[in-house]
Amino acid sequence: MIDQVNASRQLNRSTAVGALSRIVSLDGVWLTLAAVLLYWWRLGMLPLRDWDEGTIAAVARSMAVSGDWIYPTLYGDAYLNKPPLVEWLMATGYLGGVSEWTSRLLPALVSALAIPLLYWVGREVFQQRRPALLSAGVFLTLLPVVRHGRLAMRDGVAVTLFLLLLLWGLKARKRPAYALGVGVCLGLIALTKGILVILLGVIALVFFAIQFFAIQTVGLGRQSASHWLLRNPYLWLGLGLGSLPVLLWYGAQLLRYGNVYWQGHFVSQSFERVTSAIEDHQQQPWYYLLEMLKYGFPWLMFWPGGVCLAWRQRNRPWGQLVLVGTAIYLGAISLMGTKLPWYIMPLYPFVALAIGAYLHHAWEKSPRWAIGLLALISVVALGGGVYLGVADQQPTLIAIGIVLGMSAGWTGLQLWRRRARWCLTLMAGLYLTLLLLMGSDFWLWELNEAYAVKPVAAMVKQHVPPEAEVVTTFSYGRPSLNFYCDRNIPTLSGQPLLDRWQDNLYVLAEVHHLDTLPPYHEIGRTDDMVLVQPMIQ
Repeated sequence: MIDQVNASRQLNRSTAVGALSRIVSLDGVWLTLAAVLLYWWRLGMLPLRDWDEGTIAAVARSMAVSGDWIYPTLYGDAYLNKPPLVEWLMATGYLGGVSEWTSRLLPALVSALAIPLLYWVGREVFQQRRPALLSAGVFLTLLPVVRHGRLAMRDGVAVTLFLLLLLWGLKARKRPAYALGVGVCLGLIALTKGILVILLGVIALVFFAIQFFAIQTVGLGRQSASHWLLRNPYLWLGLGLGSLPVLLWYGAQLLRYGNVYWQGHFVSQSFERVTSAIEDHQQQPWYYLLEMLKYGFPWLMFWPGGVCLAWRQRNRPWGQLVLVGTAIYLGAISLMGTKLPWYIMPLYPFVALAIGAYLHHAWEKSPRWAIGLLALISVVALGGGVYLGVADQQPTLIAIGIVLGMSAGWTGLQLWRRRARWCLTLMAGLYLTLLLLMGSDFWLWELNEAYAVKPVAAMVKQHVPPEAEVVTTFSYGRPSLNFYCDRNIPTLSGQPLLDRWQDNLYVLAEVHHLDTLPPYHEIGRTDDMVLVQPMIQ
């Protein structure tokens, strides 16, 4: 009889574990589908953006055309800026033709996988389903994460690889072979963002070291603790496997270019970005906090509470990960000399985990202090969306304002009535808002900072022979214009342009600069730029 009871209990336990495993698997599937839909939705609708998109796409196209994937080039010159993993992804996409869609296709897909990966990392550190789901939902609906993840850039890919590294490291506590993936991911990060691997590697090392000492403290025994981290042989095997392609690729560059590569890649594009501001990208230490304030709402209002909760639960893995990741990464990028908006991307997984933990903690407590902020967001979204939509005759802006405003307002009403699951309303509303935004012309608002490049590129390709030289009087070079023209168009104005006026070159001039030029032939024009050729005296 006792044996039958024990067998029944064991069967029930096995059934429950199996059901839980199926639920977790379904969570990952739905999160992946939701992320891929959001990241791929009308992805190729807008032109490539300056700066990184245009540059990386040109390097990848050169790889696809020449077949040389080892020595990247940019319009015939050696490309020394970054390692080539993202270019390899894009060049693979170009097997289906060169377009905005194929440029962003594979980087966006890899970036989208960060959403289910954050959920699985949350399952490991929370040991609960709900806070992991909430964290993934927050990460899915953070505007900066979605925007930069959709671009043909490196940062979203690096975040995905870092989360995969954390997941494998966490799973190695029970299955040591998973540590193999930690070293492989470090190598892939090095091939994606170069020097960033040092910072992310330090975060992982500190977090795993805390976990290691925690295992020893609770007395699980030396044998259990030895199966992972620095004592795990799979970790060292993975480091060897991950380092091999990195060493081979960097070795090939150094053998071909020598000190030029060392100075151009390691010194100019890596170390100097840390110690000084290059290309006038100098900002105050609190720059990234302001970036979060601008683009992180409404979720950001729960971030301070999540960080405080992480401090109170710093003896738990999730609290340790949030505190270690936030302190090291935010501190490092805040002190860097060069500051660019997308450098903040690897911080957002820690932000999402902190907010997800807070939402789980406040699931049924209904933080009524948030009602006023949500009401303000609702009014601003409704009023601003309708006003801008009517003024610019853009129905999409009206729809975005209405969906966002109603979502925030309904969430505030649920908080007022002390309804549980209030945050799911906000999450669903933000997802629909982002779908509308990503399907519009507004998600890549940087395109409005200068003239439209595709009409200008079409004019250049129509009228200028491939071997001719083209310069522009515009104030800075446009990598996106270079990509669509398939040639480098440098800036040249003032006296240097006048000194070369008798040369056989073509000039892309702004309309308001025409009066300052010597005699010329007008060849073609768009709304913003005029293509001219000097009139030879």
